[in-house]
Amino acid sequence: MRKIILAVIVITALGYYAKVQFFAEKRILRIGVECDYPPNSWLEDTKSDTNLPVFNDPQHFVEGYDIQIARAVAEEMDAELEIHKVELNDLIPSLNRGDIDAIFSSMLDTAPRRQLIAFSDTYDPFMTEFCMAVLNTNPYAQSNSIQDFKGARVVSQEGAHLDDVIDQIEGVIHLPPAKTTTETVEMVINGEADGTVINYDTSRTYERKHRNLVVIRFPVGKGFSLDFSGACAGVRKNDKELLNEINDAVAGISRRKRQMMMGRTIIRESRATIY
Repeated sequence: MRKIILAVIVITALGYYAKVQFFAEKRILRIGVECDYPPNSWLEDTKSDTNLPVFNDPQHFVEGYDIQIARAVAEEMDAELEIHKVELNDLIPSLNRGDIDAIFSSMLDTAPRRQLIAFSDTYDPFMTEFCMAVLNTNPYAQSNSIQDFKGARVVSQEGAHLDDVIDQIEGVIHLPPAKTTTETVEMVINGEADGTVINYDTSRTYERKHRNLVVIRFPVGKGFSLDFSGACAGVRKNDKELLNEINDAVAGISRRKRQMMMGRTIIRESRATIY
C-alpha cells in the first residue's frame, strides 16, 4: 500500500514538475519596434483589444500594422511576443547585440542593411511609395516631379532610406535629418523646411492631423528610384531557423488579408489619441 501511495506521489510530482517546466520554457519572441511611425506603429497610454504592452516602457502600449503582423507571426510560432521600443538607428545594433531577436519596424531591405542583417520576405500590403509632404501655401505644392524641388530645403528621418533618396534631386538643399518622421513634418509646418520625404502610407496620418499639409505623389518615372522590395522583418545573419519560421508565417498571411489588416489599422489610428 505504501509503495502504491509513494508511486502516486512520485507520478504527481513528476507531472507537476513537467507542467512547471512547460510554462517556464514558454518561447518568447523579443522584437524591436520604433513605436513612432503611424500607421505601422504608435504609442497609446490605455490598453485596448488590439494594442500590446511595451516591455521597456511599461506606461505605454503599442499599436500599428507592424504589431499586428508580429502578433500573427508569434502566434504561428507559438511564442509570446515581447515588444521593445528602440530608436531607428539602434534597431540593427540592438539586434546584433542580442538585445532583441527580430526587428518588426517597417524596415526596408536596402543593400547597406543587407550587409549587416538578414531580411525576411516583405510583409507590406501595398507597394512602397515615397512622396513629398509640403505646406499647401508653398510654391513647391504644385510640383509633379522630384526635380521640381531643385533649390528646395528638404529633410527626412535620420537613418531611414527616406533621407538617402533626397540626393536624387539635383540642386536640392539636403537638410540635416531629424530623429523621427514627426519631427520632419513639424519642420515643414514651422517653415524650417520646404518639404519632407515620406512614405505614402505614413503620410496619410499627418495629412489628417495637419490640414495645411499636402502630400505629393509623383507619376511613374518622375518620382524617387527605390532599390528594395519593401518592409521586412530583420534577424541576425546566422539565425536562419528564425528567418525560415518568420517567412513561413508571413507566407500564410494572404495579400488580401494584409490589406484588410492595414485598412483596419488605419481606421483605429484615425480614431486614436497617439502619445
